[in-house]
Amino acid sequence: MSDFDLKSYRFRAEREHDWRQLEALLNRVQAAGPKDLDRNELLQLPQLYRTAVSSLSTARAVSLDRNLIAYLEGLCTRGYLFIHGPRVTFWQRFTSFFRKDWPESVYSLGWATLLSTGITAGFALIAFLLVLADPEWFYPFGAFMDSRTPDASVETLRETIYTDQSEWGGWLSVFASQLFTHNTMVALFCFALGFMVGIPTAILLAYNGCILGAYVALFYSKGLGYEFVGWLLIHGVTELLAIILAGAAGIHIGKTLAFPGKMRRVDAMAKAGRMIGNVAMGCVLMLLLAAVLEGFGRQMINDDTTRYLIAAVSFLGWMSYFYLLPRRAN
Repeated sequence: MSDFDLKSYRFRAEREHDWRQLEALLNRVQAAGPKDLDRNELLQLPQLYRTAVSSLSTARAVSLDRNLIAYLEGLCTRGYLFIHGPRVTFWQRFTSFFRKDWPESVYSLGWATLLSTGITAGFALIAFLLVLADPEWFYPFGAFMDSRTPDASVETLRETIYTDQSEWGGWLSVFASQLFTHNTMVALFCFALGFMVGIPTAILLAYNGCILGAYVALFYSKGLGYEFVGWLLIHGVTELLAIILAGAAGIHIGKTLAFPGKMRRVDAMAKAGRMIGNVAMGCVLMLLLAAVLEGFGRQMINDDTTRYLIAAVSFLGWMSYFYLLPRRAN
């Protein structure tokens, strides 16, 4: 036997008992959970883990057998995950997202949400005033081949916001699916464009605001402003808030990228990314809810008062969830 083989054999013989003992405990934990271990075994496991880590360090330093090093790496990884890994189940993590992670992440956006709201509302007001002053300003913002144009009659416009029950058919579900896809793409662009220092995100928010302002001005000029806003808000509270939050997240990413503060840029971006990830997942859920309200609720509910009540409840619910709940938790 060569000196190298002899060294490897002695190294393994002196320590293998501890490795096998650690492996056996980890196998039991994997099969039945930590409750399968008694108190002494739970106390013993961290010590065995430290022994395995020390053995791995030594094996790497003296370049022992690669198979042995691979075995120890796997064993130490399993031990690390048990000792230092999260102690929550899937459902605990799931409920924690809605109870804590999502609302606190939105709450922490703060100034970025105000800026995103200001950009959207400001350009909506500009487009509203432009279209009222000259209807030709509607066409740069209105949807291509949309029947809702300044040339449409009042009755034609009214028909677009009140739907007969005979028209409810299967197209509502298709419509909801299309709206969810479109709005999700807009939100994802707001997130993604944030990596370009947030400027494209601001432009996208401004353009969405212009579209909103142009359509409100169109219906307002025909005497249908109250009716159109009610039709819009039944889903618009949730949808617009989701897009505003997506824009705020993009702006926050851009700000962190340009001005990381005292942290290293990579560390600041990693911290921001974890928060933005929570916001992104929440926005997708909000847009799914908005698509259901848009594809079904606003088409099936033709009473203006009911539409405004649903919008008010939605607004108060989201504001309480995102801004009152985190403050009480803090």
